[in-house]
This record gives sequence, structure tokens and C-alpha cells, in this order.
Amino acid sequence: MIIVIEPDSDVPIYEQICNQIMEGIARGQIKPGHSLPSVRVFASDLGVNMHTVNKSYHLLEKKGIITIVPKSGAVISSPQDFNESSFNRLKDEFKPLIAESLVVGMTHQQIQNLVTSIIEDFTKNQK
Repeated sequence: MIIVIEPDSDVPIYEQICNQIMEGIARGQIKPGHSLPSVRVFASDLGVNMHTVNKSYHLLEKKGIITIVPKSGAVISSPQDFNESSFNRLKDEFKPLIAESLVVGMTHQQIQNLVTSIIEDFTKNQK
């Protein structure tokens, strides 16, 4: 999987790293049990500060996507049981995006079609 950093983006670099790792997992390019590069190596490869990669890893760990094992590195977690806590966290993250979609004039059907197309894009090569 290739991570592409866009320095001019409004999205902070640590979020770009998190998002692209999550997309790699969703697409099946990164599997549970796989190790991510060490913070030092990854930062060097990406040309970013080690603290930026460290922040990304800790955010992914907080979301339950990776497990950080001291002196062993970061490992992709197995899919977790979807629970109420995850549901509520994701609902809170979706709300502003859906509100924005409605405000700019998207219909309910357009929003549903958009979500469906994104899911299909993530899963099309996994079949």
C-alpha cells in the first residue's frame, strides 16, 4: 500500500496517514495481523516528522484499528465486534457530513447512493 501525503491539503498530515491506512484495510490491501512500519522508518519513508506518524498510530489505536506493542511495533487488529460505543462514535462523526450534504442540496437518495458507491469501491477487489 502506498501512502500519499498532500502537504497543501486542509486535512492534517496525521489524519491523512490514518485515513489512508484505514482505506487500505477496508480495501483488503492490509490484513489483520500485518505489522505497520516502525514510527521512525515510516516517518522517514513519508518525509514527515516522527511525532506525526506517532500521532497517527495512537489515533488508530484509540479507534481499535491497530494494537501498539511496545518494542514490537503497530499491528493491524482483527475486526472487532461492532458495539454500541463504536456505533455512537461513528454516528457522531457522520452527523456533520450528512448535515452538510443536506445543506448543499443533496437528496436522501443521493446520500444513500453516495454511501453505497463508496462501500462498493472499497469492497470491489475483495470478491
